[in-house]
Amino acid sequence: MVKPTLLVLAAGMGSRYGSLKQMDGVGPNNEAIIDYSIYDAIRAGFGKVVFVIRHSFAKEFQEVFSAERFGGRIAVDYVFQELDYLPEGCTVPADRVKPWGTNHAVMMAAKSIAEPFAVINADDFYGAEAYRTIGDYLSQLGDSKNRYCMVAYELDKTLSENGTVSRGVCGVDEEGNLASMVERTQIERMPDGRILYHDGGADEQLADDTPVSMNLFGFTPDYFDYSEGYFKSWYEANCENLKSEFYIPTMVNKLIGDGTASLRVLRSSAQWFGVTYKEDKPALVASIEKMIAEGKYPRDLWK
Repeated sequence: MVKPTLLVLAAGMGSRYGSLKQMDGVGPNNEAIIDYSIYDAIRAGFGKVVFVIRHSFAKEFQEVFSAERFGGRIAVDYVFQELDYLPEGCTVPADRVKPWGTNHAVMMAAKSIAEPFAVINADDFYGAEAYRTIGDYLSQLGDSKNRYCMVAYELDKTLSENGTVSRGVCGVDEEGNLASMVERTQIERMPDGRILYHDGGADEQLADDTPVSMNLFGFTPDYFDYSEGYFKSWYEANCENLKSEFYIPTMVNKLIGDGTASLRVLRSSAQWFGVTYKEDKPALVASIEKMIAEGKYPRDLWK
C-alpha cells in the first residue's frame, strides 16, 4: 500500500478572521489547528505533507511548520500560490487582487506530489476519524486513475454559533458516489431549531444530516493534468470577473458531469470545528481540552 500525501491549503489569510489564523494557537502549548491535522495524518499513515503558502509570509510560516517541529515523523515540502502563477497563455488582469481559488492552489503542487493525496483547509479541524477514513481509501488506490473521494460531514455538525456559513451541499447516488455539489450560502440555525439557507433572499430548509463538503478531498495525480487543462477554459470565461475563483467543487463537478471521474463520498458523523469568526475560537479550545482529557490527544503534541 502507498503512503498518501496531505496537501494543506494555507495561502489564504482569512479576511473575516483578521489574521494569519493558520498559525494561531488553539492547543495548551500554543499548537495550531495545523498541528492537530498533521498529528492525525501521521497516525493515519500519511507519509508527506505539502503546504501551499504565499511568499509574503513564507519565512514566518516555514520557521514554525518545519520538519523539525514534527520530529521528522513526516516529510515536509512547500509550494507557492501567487496571482501570476498561471498556465501558459493566461495573464493577470490589471486590477486583479483576489487569489484564484482553492483549485488553483491545488495546481501549485503538481510537481511535488506523485501519489494519491488528500486536500484540506489549513484552518479546519477535521478530527482523527476523518484522516483514518480518507487515508485508508487513498492508500489502496495504487496506480488507479479517475477514482477520487471526499469526506462529507453532517450539516448540523459544521455550523457556527457566531454567524452564517457557506457549505457545499452534496447529492449522493445509490452507489455512494457524488452526484452533485451545490454551494449554499448564508446557512444558519434558526431560533426554532430549523437550519435555513438564504441564497438570493430565499429561506430554504436543509435537514440536519445533509451531507456537506468541508474541502476534505482525495485525489490521484491525474487530477493535476485535468485541472491544468480546464483552468484555461475557465479562465477564458471568467477572467473579466475580478472576484471569480477556480474552486475545487468547480473542477470536481466538471469531471463528474462529463463522466471522466467518479468521487466516492465517505461519510463522517464527527463534529467539525473551524474558526470562521474570532468568536469561534473559545469553543474549539474547549473541545481540544475535552479531547485531551479523553485521551484522544497528548497534552504536549510533539513531545
